[in-house]
This record gives sequence, structure tokens and C-alpha cells, in this order.
Amino acid sequence: MKVEEKDRGWYMCQVNTDPMISQQGYLQVVVPPSILTKETSTDMVVREGSNVTLTCKASGYPEPYIMWRREDGKNINYNGVSVNVVNGEILHIVKISRLHMGAYLCIASNNVPPRVSQRISLRVQFPPMLTIPSQLEAAYIGQDVTLECITEAYPTSINYWTTEHGDMIVPGEKYKAVHTDNGYKKYMTLQIRNVGLNDFGSYKCVAQNSLGGTDGVIKLDEIPAPSTTSTIPPPYHVTSSLKKNGRNGNKVSRQRPIDYEVEEWRNPDYDREYGPPSIRPPGELPANALNFGVSHRAQLVLHLLVSLLSLLLPAIRR
Repeated sequence: MKVEEKDRGWYMCQVNTDPMISQQGYLQVVVPPSILTKETSTDMVVREGSNVTLTCKASGYPEPYIMWRREDGKNINYNGVSVNVVNGEILHIVKISRLHMGAYLCIASNNVPPRVSQRISLRVQFPPMLTIPSQLEAAYIGQDVTLECITEAYPTSINYWTTEHGDMIVPGEKYKAVHTDNGYKKYMTLQIRNVGLNDFGSYKCVAQNSLGGTDGVIKLDEIPAPSTTSTIPPPYHVTSSLKKNGRNGNKVSRQRPIDYEVEEWRNPDYDREYGPPSIRPPGELPANALNFGVSHRAQLVLHLLVSLLSLLLPAIRR
């Protein structure tokens, strides 16, 4: 037998004996909740700043209780208080703002499964507003630069860029414009490739819808290009400059990297004035025989030769 709600009530079982015997019982018929569509609010579009009332009605037995939630799980700014759930058939919002925009769920439950819900979309109309993260950008000639702009509007706005002269910028080889939507927000970028002298100046980010329009200005200034001079120091060379009297009496200057070769500088009149080493007295060495142009190793070799000659000369004379 299919039980209906009208079957709810008292029932008596009776036995016709003397005396009569009877037993009474109450039949409770529960009914799961059901949304009364005709008495429940539908999707709404309202102006920002107005007051809004959403209503939800449901039937069932026991009588259902009703609560409101946002479909996206965010809190509801309920008359100055941030709450996750609002209980009751009525959801009344004072001075609605764009932050209230979204889908709301009217949920009815009476502990008899299943519980039911009704989805109501709430749209808030407002004219465009605009935010510019950086109103001053800088670039050097030949660089690529990107300008940024963020807009909010409902209905969705028409967005574009213009030059300081009011000419609309058309995307192409020089410009790349990108729009990214996120609900009633729109993120705009304008990339200027290979910046030239004519590209410096002001640019406008423009947003318009049926309720109004707005724009913001971004200025692009020129900066010096980074230096391309190498910071690596040149190879390190040490040179020595020595001056001697040449045969023609002129000054001779020689410049070369320092190395370890033995180099001797001798006056051309050396042998005439002092004679060959074999006839000079032992141990005697002209003061100018060692020249500052001779390296330390050369000096050591000369000293060894002098000592050797001092030993050999007595034997040669005998």
C-alpha cells in the first residue's frame, strides 16, 4: 500500500468480544522537503547600492528549515557581518555591492532525506572602475615594455588602449594586447615591442559599458640604454724602459715585457777603456760593468765568472 500524507492520524484495532478489546496507534507520515518554486525568488539583476531581498519557501513534514549559502563557498557579507550561513526563509541585504555578486543556494532540510536546494544567481550592475598598478614606466630604445591595467564592470565592459592623441591602438607587429577575464574583473596588458623614440609618451587604458566609462593614463619615459663596455680588465703586461748611449751618441729606449732571459747592456768603449778581462787585475771589475738593465740571474753569473778568473789568472801568468 502506498502511504500518502492524508493517511496520517490515529488508528484503532478492535476485537468484538464481551467486553470489547481495542488497541490504538498513531500513524505518522513524514514527507521530504520540496522547494515551492512559485514562492521562491529567481535570478536577479540589481544596481549597486540598492537593498535586495531573496525569499525561499519549502514544504514537507516535519516543516523544513531553510538556510542560505554561497555556491562558491565564500562568506556572505550580511549587513556588515561576514558569515558562512544565513538561516531563515528571507535573505535581506542592505546596500548591495559587487562583492555580493554570485550564485546563492537556498537549502531546505527536515531530517528526512534527501534535502533539496534552489540556485539563485545575483548580478550587481555598476559602471566601470579602473586600477593601474604602475602609472609610470621606463624603457630604453630597442627594449620591449609591458603596460598593465585592471578594470571592474558589470555588464562586461569594452576595453581598449589609446595613444596620448586618442588614437586607438590596434594589435599587430608593434603592439600585443591581452585581456584576461575573472568574473567582473578584467586584467589588461599592452606590450610595446622594440621601443623607439616615437613610442615615448602617455597611453590610456579605457573601459566602457552601458552604465558609463572610465580611463587611466600610463606614462612611458626614456632611460639610457645599459652600457655594453666590457668589465674584464685587459691582459696585464709589465714593461721595462732602459736608456743607454748608442754608438751614434743618441738615446736608445727599449720597451718589452719582463721575461727571464739574460740581457747585458755594454758601452761600446768598454773594451778600449778597460781592456779584455784576461789583462785586468784579478778581482777588479769596472763599476759600470754591471748595469741596472741586467737581471739578478745575470749578476750572479758575472760574480761567478770573476771568482773563476781570479783563480785561473795566477796559473796562466806562471
